[in-house]
Amino acid sequence: MIYYFKGAQILAPLSITSNEPVYDVDTVNLSKQRATQGAQRWELSFNTLTTKDTEVDMLVGMVTGITTADTIVMPQLPSVSKANTSSTSLPISAGAAGGVSSVNITSDGVISKGSFIKFSNHDKIYMVTDGVAAGTVAVPIYPKLRTAVTTSDTFLTSNSIASSVTLKYYRDISNLRGLTFTDGILSSSGTVELVEAIT
Repeated sequence: MIYYFKGAQILAPLSITSNEPVYDVDTVNLSKQRATQGAQRWELSFNTLTTKDTEVDMLVGMVTGITTADTIVMPQLPSVSKANTSSTSLPISAGAAGGVSSVNITSDGVISKGSFIKFSNHDKIYMVTDGVAAGTVAVPIYPKLRTAVTTSDTFLTSNSIASSVTLKYYRDISNLRGLTFTDGILSSSGTVELVEAIT
């Protein structure tokens, strides 16, 4: 599956990073203690293939809207997309409270380990930590569920044909915004860095 940002194709290498602050302390007897507050967000970094058909949209997209959140289809690893055989929208078979690490769904196919998923009532992206087959199954996820889901919500995933998983993001404001032209023919936005918009 090909992924796009502002109409331009996203190129490899693509970096997908989990930002989860962890506090590390050495005690007086030199044992380690680690703790986290449970906060986590995904961060993406990539370049794009800007063509004469997409350079205007890319330029406008890079210099405007810096203060507002936008969305893109969340890129999946190619091997994960190929292995997923389930539909992209699945029913949740039992409600789950915030703070749990798995959600019960009814799947009509395989959902691969490493799949990025989300729930219809969440902006947050989650990752499946162990693959599941068709049937009523408990899907293990990372990070822990931020807020509850009910049976009226939907489990959204991707396969090699389509995706229901959209990342709500802000562009990293440390990036310069614009387009670089080379030889009057090629143009590049440079490295694009996105951070998941946590609400």
